[in-house]
Amino acid sequence: MPEFPGSIEKVTPFLWRIPKSFRADMRVDGLIFADDQMIQQIRKDGGPGQVVNVATLPGIQKASLAMPDIHWGYGFCIGGVAATDPEQGGVISPGGVGYDINCGVRLLRSELQWDDLKGQIRPLVDQLFRDIPTGVGQTGPYKFSKPELAQLMQEGVSYVVNKGYGTLDDLAHIEANGCLPDARPDLVSDRAYARGYDQCGTLGSGNHFLEVQVVDRIEDEAAARAFGLREGQVTVLIHSGSRGLGYQVCEDHLAAFRGAPERYGFSLPDAQLACAPVRSPEGQAYLGAMRAAANFAFCNRQLLTHQARMVFQRILKKPWEELGLELVYDVAHNIAKFEEHDVGDGVVKEVCVHRKGATRAFPPGHAEVPPAYREIGQPVIIPGSMGTASWVLVGQPGSMALSFGTTCHGAGRMMSRTEAVRRSAGRRIDLELDALGIIARARGHKGLAEEQPAAYKDVDQVVEVVDAAGISKKVARLRPVGVIKG
Repeated sequence: MPEFPGSIEKVTPFLWRIPKSFRADMRVDGLIFADDQMIQQIRKDGGPGQVVNVATLPGIQKASLAMPDIHWGYGFCIGGVAATDPEQGGVISPGGVGYDINCGVRLLRSELQWDDLKGQIRPLVDQLFRDIPTGVGQTGPYKFSKPELAQLMQEGVSYVVNKGYGTLDDLAHIEANGCLPDARPDLVSDRAYARGYDQCGTLGSGNHFLEVQVVDRIEDEAAARAFGLREGQVTVLIHSGSRGLGYQVCEDHLAAFRGAPERYGFSLPDAQLACAPVRSPEGQAYLGAMRAAANFAFCNRQLLTHQARMVFQRILKKPWEELGLELVYDVAHNIAKFEEHDVGDGVVKEVCVHRKGATRAFPPGHAEVPPAYREIGQPVIIPGSMGTASWVLVGQPGSMALSFGTTCHGAGRMMSRTEAVRRSAGRRIDLELDALGIIARARGHKGLAEEQPAAYKDVDQVVEVVDAAGISKKVARLRPVGVIKG
């Protein structure tokens, strides 16, 4: 892609501005979190242009934002954040949520230390790969009729917990307690139901994964203690979303939105930003269906958790409860939610916050942080590439002042999947990872090639930016020892 043609001004060592004077249709500035080195690479990606396009949306508040893991996406960049005011004609855009509605991550801790597990890590990873459905089109052990799936999308994780696939403690450690209110399963198409009936409890493909990890460094002792994390501890990280059901919900409503700008009297610089006023029939229909798909995704990660617990139980021959496989937190990466924020000059409004490849990062004291963590802040979980590391952070007050309570969601791609496959010609990524002490299992060599470590930015550098910017604080670094991918 051509280099961004405009000026990107340095505001602080970790924040950059594209002024709204750059283009006449911008309603607000564009802001990008990055350091000096990263901004040079970001200029060559399509992301900054998308930040500018998002700044034109009706009702947008304060700024169009991007996190340091920014890269080109559909409509919004990945790593994009925008808040709109429904009372000022603010819009909702499916491109600001993404096709994989409520793609997100959850972290499990354990009572195991690495020394307890390393002799059995290979059979454990092999069994996880055998038992947990991974890859395109794979179906799971859980099949839901249409009425059951409607109830699941209405009730969220409590539905599957009540069937024995988890605990009440799990519910207390999920964003929104695992259920977005006002979901409308009746607005989900028959095609989406058909795609979802046998996919809840499946990992999927692309960058989705389940990793067994080890805590290799603690940066904040108090927060780590609150989250139950310690050095040398075994953890499990699960990354998946709403599968084909969520994709179909996005597809269906994008089609309904395509004529909305003309109907409501505004224009867009990019058709992929298709949107409608939040209060319009189209906007309300999308929100209801999106929430239903988000609840499906929460349930998907819960069923994946149950399957992982059963594998640990089988291989280690102890009940999962005795192994201490408890949920630290589950957080969404692709979502739109109504939240109260300061939009400038001390004015607090309820706004519709789009997070597209971005993580909520609420600070200590916030009412939506689980009671167990309220004094310390919300856990933030940042997966890196499968050959490097992931991070646990904690939300900081700066996120409310600077980014609508948001931080990054991962390392961020810096190489297309096609380019990653091209560069892996003649190589065996699984053997390269094995040499690093990481056992990787996937349906084929192409999936590992697409997700090789070199395809991603340096997650340590990305996390350093959000820590130094004051929007989330480093707590613990986790290194992978086993990974399964589609």
